[in-house]
Amino acid sequence: MRRPAPPTAALLVTALAFHVDMLLYYLLVPLLPRYARDLHLNQMEVGILFGSYAVALLAATFPVARLTDRFGRRAPMLWGLAGLGITTLVFAVSKQYWLLVLARFLQGVAGAATWLPGMALLADIFPSESRGKAMGTAFAAANLGVLIGPPLSGFLDQHAGPTAPFVLGAVLVALDAAGRAFLLPETESGQGLQLPFRQLLSNPTIRVFAGAMALGSCLWALLESTLPLHLDRRLGQSPTQIGLCFAAAALAHTFTSPLMGALSDRIGRVRVLRMGLVLAVVFIPLPVLLPRSWMVVLAMMGLGSTASFIMSPCSPAVADQVERQGSQSFASAFSILNLAYSVGLMVGPLVGGALVQGLGLPLAMGLSGLGFGAYLLVTRSLSA
Repeated sequence: MRRPAPPTAALLVTALAFHVDMLLYYLLVPLLPRYARDLHLNQMEVGILFGSYAVALLAATFPVARLTDRFGRRAPMLWGLAGLGITTLVFAVSKQYWLLVLARFLQGVAGAATWLPGMALLADIFPSESRGKAMGTAFAAANLGVLIGPPLSGFLDQHAGPTAPFVLGAVLVALDAAGRAFLLPETESGQGLQLPFRQLLSNPTIRVFAGAMALGSCLWALLESTLPLHLDRRLGQSPTQIGLCFAAAALAHTFTSPLMGALSDRIGRVRVLRMGLVLAVVFIPLPVLLPRSWMVVLAMMGLGSTASFIMSPCSPAVADQVERQGSQSFASAFSILNLAYSVGLMVGPLVGGALVQGLGLPLAMGLSGLGFGAYLLVTRSLSA
């Protein structure tokens, strides 16, 4: 039988898996205009193409979580990799819209089969006192994929041809395959008590941190849906400058995610979350109030760090609760966080748009910040 991999190897292969998954997801973004032009797609068809990933991710989350907790972490991650390789090839050669939608859907299923077993693997291997740092490092690798995916894809498409981004994707999938096949440890299937979803949701700590995860994703969705128009109209920023503002936030989030995870190992998950909620009250309104572009960049870096304070403690906090109940149903618990994250992405633009429409952007952002502060009251039931 394969001997279990050491923690460093498990972290390396998980971080690489997360990085490749997010980079491949964002490879499509700069190529979208060409797909829309060549296939004569309207806005609704473009929306369906992008939305199919989220639909598949949500549909696959709970089944993949149960399979992962029942049969182990390694097999779902290997099957997920196979799906990722197939979708990359389909994107490279497809000239039909329905095949692109199918590939995007399968990419969402593969994403679920990467993230849930990967997080569960880290929870298995790393003890509570180092779990936050390990998970934060894996998240940072994923954020790096978000950061470099679009510009790298656009550069390759422009200078090496339309198939070049997917050739790179195939190389990364092969590298990822080597890591998953040779470094992933075997795990015992069905180890420990299997917790039903109802029991997981009855845990107040899991509920509070699921809410925090929803707030964290809501923050990004709120900014992405409201801030670009403001920066264009008020400060006259170009698309490149707007992109740099969001890149600054993503870069700060990437570097601070492991730090906030490690901090939560030392001083407690609830304390770090509370610090993030306080920072959100201050930083959320700043980008729409500051008069200079460089000031906005600094504020966005502050918001990226704030997101790390809020989101980095969530996964280790949930894993701690599962462990305290004598179980290793980590994937099932993380599926609740996945659902919360998806809800935040959907709710953020709707709430933000309604507030901006009714109150104007500065007041809407101020009230949004106060909403994060109000969540401090929800955390009062938890010990630090």
